[in-house]
Amino acid sequence: MKSTLGLSAAAWRKSSYSDGGGTNCVEVADGYTGLVPVRDSKTSSSRPLVFSAGSWLAFVELVKGW
Repeated sequence: MKSTLGLSAAAWRKSSYSDGGGTNCVEVADGYTGLVPVRDSKTSSSRPLVFSAGSWLAFVELVKGW
């Protein structure tokens, strides 16, 4: 069984820590309960990765500690 998240209308946003370079950023889409779609701005037409909200939060907290 194949499940489609329907990201064609997703509103992607870049981190406020982005250097503003335009194409070297990780982007996330909000509004998907329990899920966090993530993509590379260099390849925005590629299929994004989708993480559980808990996994994404753990990743972000780990990165903040660096």
